Amino acid sequence: MTANSLPLQPPLAAGFARLGFGALSLERLKARYGNAAEGSRYIELDGFTVHYRDEGSRDKPALVMIHGVVASLHTWDAWVQAFAPHYRIIRFDVPGFGLTGPARNGGYSAERMLGVLGLLLDYLQVDRADIAGNSLGGYIAWNFALAQPQRVGKLVLIDPAGYHMAKVPWMIASAALPGATLAMPLWMPRALIAQGIKEVYGEPGRIKPGVVDRYYDLSRRPGNRRAMMDIFRVLLNVNKTELAGTPQRVAQIQAPTLLMWGERDRWISPRHVPLWQRDLPGIQVKVYPGVGHIPMEEIPEQSAADAMRFLLG
Repeated sequence: MTANSLPLQPPLAAGFARLGFGALSLERLKARYGNAAEGSRYIELDGFTVHYRDEGSRDKPALVMIHGVVASLHTWDAWVQAFAPHYRIIRFDVPGFGLTGPARNGGYSAERMLGVLGLLLDYLQVDRADIAGNSLGGYIAWNFALAQPQRVGKLVLIDPAGYHMAKVPWMIASAALPGATLAMPLWMPRALIAQGIKEVYGEPGRIKPGVVDRYYDLSRRPGNRRAMMDIFRVLLNVNKTELAGTPQRVAQIQAPTLLMWGERDRWISPRHVPLWQRDLPGIQVKVYPGVGHIPMEEIPEQSAADAMRFLLG
């Protein structure tokens, strides 16, 4: 792929592309990561063109899968293979990421994210679903379960955001740096994305071929990098001002919940596990030694089997 944002001579344009300048063509990104043959669909919801996939059997229970920051619905690929015989699987690119991309009118509040999820379920005529969410997706999942408890069966929370983080991941913290709003949307080299992926895996040797390219390419969807900075600033503000109330909110969750955590998570500390157990005594917990922030991608077979036992039990 080549950058298409600057009228440069081809050799210079290619050099800029390798360094991480500019965006990639949305059409070519869709052809590679969001084509109809693989089940990708698009729907306009609250100012976003939401990229989603609706897979499995329509006569089975619905399972929604929600990814975390900088990721996309592809992070669940291996889980889809495991769950397809048992579930109707709905996954989507969270606003600001993947092929969904930025809002046309700005604004990335948690309330808006929950609203988009509700609208997607309405559009797909899903009254009730189990929900699995990782990181930011976990935060969306458990907050949706509080906002619309009648629509949620069971929850699978994988290294979820929720409690105050004493140390914020460097990629999110970078949004507070002077000039980040201007610099980061223009320049985010592949090496930076690769470093971030290595940090969210417990064992970098488990990173499969093509994963870094996918994360890097989708970060260069037109508008995504600026949207990421906006979302990161929202997350920083939420961490400072709102997460103090998490214990009381978690205690109100009614859905049966499985908490899955990588013991080597460098982004959201596994020290949060006892907090979830304290505030939601009935929660089931599975901790994975040597695994990082995204168990569903790093150890997909084992994590999918554990989640399935909980959901089908």
